[in-house]
Amino acid sequence: MYTLLASPPADAQATARILLIPLDDRPPCLQFPVQMGKIGDVDVVTPPRALLGRFTEVGKSDELIRWLRTQPLTRFDAAIISVDMLAYGGLVGSRVHGVAENEALKRIAVIRELRRKAPALKIYGSSVIMRLAPTADGKNESYREKLAKWAEVSPDPSQQELTRQLEADIPATALTDYKQARARNLRVNQAAVQLANEKVFDFLIVSQDDAKPKGVHIRDRETLTTTVQQAKLTTRVAIQPGADEVSMLLLARAVADLYGYHPRIKAIYSSDTAANTIMPYEDRPLRQTVSFHLNAVGAQEVTDAQKADLLYYVFASRFTPGSAQQFASQIINSPAKGLIIADVDPKGDVQGGDIPFTEALKKASIFDRAYGYACWNTAGNTIGTALPHGILAGVSRVVAKQNRAAIGRMQRAQVWFMLNRLLDDYTYHSIIRPNANKRCRANQWNPYRLTDEQTTSIEAYCQQELAPIASEVAAGFFSTASGRQCSLTNLRFSLPWNRTFEAEIDFDVTVRP
Repeated sequence: MYTLLASPPADAQATARILLIPLDDRPPCLQFPVQMGKIGDVDVVTPPRALLGRFTEVGKSDELIRWLRTQPLTRFDAAIISVDMLAYGGLVGSRVHGVAENEALKRIAVIRELRRKAPALKIYGSSVIMRLAPTADGKNESYREKLAKWAEVSPDPSQQELTRQLEADIPATALTDYKQARARNLRVNQAAVQLANEKVFDFLIVSQDDAKPKGVHIRDRETLTTTVQQAKLTTRVAIQPGADEVSMLLLARAVADLYGYHPRIKAIYSSDTAANTIMPYEDRPLRQTVSFHLNAVGAQEVTDAQKADLLYYVFASRFTPGSAQQFASQIINSPAKGLIIADVDPKGDVQGGDIPFTEALKKASIFDRAYGYACWNTAGNTIGTALPHGILAGVSRVVAKQNRAAIGRMQRAQVWFMLNRLLDDYTYHSIIRPNANKRCRANQWNPYRLTDEQTTSIEAYCQQELAPIASEVAAGFFSTASGRQCSLTNLRFSLPWNRTFEAEIDFDVTVRP
């Protein structure tokens, strides 16, 4: 059965407070930004989780809006708002035509109310361009891939015959629903851009959910790009790849704006070939994705490492012999104090970290001094987690100079988040999840659609496998020379959407001399 992990209590001593309406209740959208905020001593306040929906059960948009109207806006330093959660009840809800266009537009009008009530409040927004494939909901298996293929090839005049064949195989109602949802979403995307034009949003990210270099989404993206350029909004509206990580990017930008922290960052790639390759589920080369994300967090991208405040190491060559050890050695021997590390899966089949690469970094205790790290799912997800993590770690140095009482809790938050990445992104996805999926298949269970009873069984297995590794990772986290130790207790593991695709891992951490 799904276990709801308790949100940590708000820290009344926090230096800053930010209001967050997340994309949905998955860890990267909810747990990660809440915990990441603590690294910069920010209390990230979110709605009751019950209002956010769960998987195919969409969020309660109207109740969320009522909750939002009760918030003391003048007590917040910034607000981060997912247009998709307000309009449709979240990302999954955005992929079906369950909400009429007029209703969606009416719902997001509440954002104008926030601006009127709190003219000085910084408001950051996100709006997602619909992806190619519909969500696997247990009912569309017979045509889901065909619909995704139709969305990819139908704009291509040379693929007219294939398009006709696909249309004949896809239920007419499903294709109509898909087209209506996409048309509605484009209109909501445009309305979000208009909110930026009216200066309701101080900054907006319009992000492209999972996509390919070709498809129906290109027309939507180009339409929005033209609108932004004609309105001269390129400094206020970013159109870029991603979805799940956007709340973290906006959190980093909001906090960076609050403290005037806009570091110079040099991206270093494991190879030029990897940097210029389009990664799975993306529609831009890796190098462009990184640049988009750097801009989103308000950082300054530089080409000279000597002029950089932070070095961002991007590893995307795990299938090239010898590259893991070579790039790990480059990171380990880096003289820079501020390191950010992204481990990207270039094939999209592991969705976790590279074992030789990560083990080499663990052995050198590099995560003790790294600012940020991630290795989960798509390139955009990984880049968009590691980078905000690094920005918040940088901000913590600024906060520490102003509020020395915050140093201890910020350091614990940094250790917690780094351990969480090592246990979730790496240990779970690279080591435990493959075996969990094997157990599912051996029992003829679908790892993407588990029953409550099956979920309970797999959660128990993963908890048992993770516990000893978690203790070992915590014990070896700090180098001997650091003079510090940490221990991990009260480990909690759940599969929040009754599938093995993502896990929610929580624990208590103690740092001591």
